[in-house]
Amino acid sequence: MSQISEFGTILLFIIGAIAFFLIAMFSARLLRPDRPNSEKLSTYESGEEPIGDAWGRFNVQFYIVALVFILFDVEIVFLFPWAVVFGDANLNSATQGLWSWFTLIEMFIFVAILSLGLAYAWVKGYLDWVKPKPEPIDFESKVPASLYEQINEKYAVRKDVNKTV
Repeated sequence: MSQISEFGTILLFIIGAIAFFLIAMFSARLLRPDRPNSEKLSTYESGEEPIGDAWGRFNVQFYIVALVFILFDVEIVFLFPWAVVFGDANLNSATQGLWSWFTLIEMFIFVAILSLGLAYAWVKGYLDWVKPKPEPIDFESKVPASLYEQINEKYAVRKDVNKTV
């Protein structure tokens, strides 16, 4: 019989993981070159030089959509235990099926409350995305329109040639 309990085995795994991490970090520190310069110490954002303050303003709509997503994502977390209890044969047989009806009604009430929350967000306009107004482009091409038409006719796909049987 083993002298280590199951919790002791888990503790040994945790200690081993921490030791592995510390050894890897220490050996990487010994082996890597350390030559800092202004290029390496600058902020890197998608290959662009940072301009302005990092605390720029964002559209609040991003946060509202994220919160609505989290609200309905959490719904799944609450519905999973409901499904487990709903399908428990022992509880259903012990209550002659009343437990199934109770949990089913409870689930519908929960989904109805979430639907009311969605309807509220929809009516208040929290789900409407602000669309930019299209601005007309004042561009005049130096290429005549007849040349574009010639190119389109030349490379147009003919329906009778490309039919597949």
